[in-house]
Amino acid sequence: MKIFAVGMNYAEHNKELHGTLYKTEDPVIFTKADSALLTHGQPFFIPDFTQQCDYETELVVRISRLGRSIPQRFAHRYYDAVTLGIDFTARDLQRKLAANGHPWELCKGFDGSAAIGRFIPKESLGHDIQDLHFHLDINGKTVQEGHTRDMLRSVDELISFISQYFTLKTGDLLYTGTPVGVGPVHENDHLCGWLEDEKLLEFNVK
Repeated sequence: MKIFAVGMNYAEHNKELHGTLYKTEDPVIFTKADSALLTHGQPFFIPDFTQQCDYETELVVRISRLGRSIPQRFAHRYYDAVTLGIDFTARDLQRKLAANGHPWELCKGFDGSAAIGRFIPKESLGHDIQDLHFHLDINGKTVQEGHTRDMLRSVDELISFISQYFTLKTGDLLYTGTPVGVGPVHENDHLCGWLEDEKLLEFNVK
């Protein structure tokens, strides 16, 4: 199983981190190790190597069939379910890596950095995948909200792009990017992620 993730896919988040609204020439794609996956409400343990571990709430889609070089118009056939996930980021380490021109794996792909919720079938959404609202609550307070219509690149566009470089396989996951509102987690925080009015993600921070 492969875990793909997309950086800088919401303009307001780009402004939040970089001070400007812009769209990269190509999607910013990175991967996480399979040991990054955090499932079934297991607690997230803040790593010792970071002083600022940020949550990034994202729509996640599950690949449902083998595909390579997929045309964008057919990409919707290659995923069958969605959920919410958290792309945990060691932000202080990310700044250090970026300053030295190094890749993101250490700050993005560490163990437990890909929290994931309960999947629901795509057909049961009642909305187009590019018309979904989601939000994250920490300790009962909403801290981040997003809408998939604000993605700079759609889910189908991302799947088509990634499949030019990697063969997609059943069970692969795609984290589609985070909107504005990221921030740090702390010990004893309780996180709940909602897609529309359905709670799909819930766990504690240790």
